[in-house]
Amino acid sequence: MDPKPLFSGTYSALVTPFLAEKLDLASFEHLLTTQQNLEGIVIGGTTGESPALDNGELEILTREALEQKKPSFKIIVGTGSNVTQHAVTKTQLADHLDVDAILVVAPYYNKPSQEGLFHHFSTIAQNTRKPIILYSVPSRCGIEIAVETVAKLHEKYPHIVGLKEATEQCARVDALRAALGENFSILGGNDSMTLPFMALGACGVISVASNLFPDEVQKIVQSMLRGAVAEARTLHQVMAPLFRDLFLESNPVPIKHLLARRKIITSHETRLPLVPLTPEHAQMLEATWARVSEGLNLSSKTLRVTPL
Repeated sequence: MDPKPLFSGTYSALVTPFLAEKLDLASFEHLLTTQQNLEGIVIGGTTGESPALDNGELEILTREALEQKKPSFKIIVGTGSNVTQHAVTKTQLADHLDVDAILVVAPYYNKPSQEGLFHHFSTIAQNTRKPIILYSVPSRCGIEIAVETVAKLHEKYPHIVGLKEATEQCARVDALRAALGENFSILGGNDSMTLPFMALGACGVISVASNLFPDEVQKIVQSMLRGAVAEARTLHQVMAPLFRDLFLESNPVPIKHLLARRKIITSHETRLPLVPLTPEHAQMLEATWARVSEGLNLSSKTLRVTPL
């Protein structure tokens, strides 16, 4: 029997709080405390505004998270870039800090071929022995990491242990699981697709919504891992409007708005070129949050959720 995937469960793609254009470490520390029951977090991913962070800021955030880390909690750091050497430098930084894994996005803008992707990820893999999770997000990168490329990379570099699949393509999850076996970590990258992806063999999610609703997202994932599909579907249906409206504008603008309004972080500030939600979208998002929160309160009274 194949061993279990190294990474499964719920990982929050954490926002990076800013205040007056600087890192807001007090808000970051507070946000971290809300995430401690999950399997782990991702620092410096898309939701963390990775293109707007310099390496020094990434190091500060990572060190802060490591100071609060409990033994079972995994810290994954985004080290991707569309310049291979930049990605190597960030990867070596994260490796030196002794994080649990590295998340490496496909190069964006320059749109390499699959052969180019193979050499890009190979160069990164040759510069670390830490577990690597690839990140395929065609909507932002303009390219997809082909299933065959993922399989080829995993075969040559066994420490490439997983893929964050930020698409809505169920057929790819099917193909990935068939090509890579049961021990490879397939993690959804869109909250709306967590349930169908896990039904087809994904083993968890790197979530945006869990910044705000960590327990509820984790219940969906744990229910699916136990095979309690009806239970997971009930929670998914309640939360589906929020999963949708968190992308009314580019992530992480909507989730930062809600986190600030709920006083989990001090400010909804993003770095340019991202700007705050329009008033119209803010009103829509607030209404959705209220409906989902009410639905979760009602479901908690009628739905028996097995404790984790």
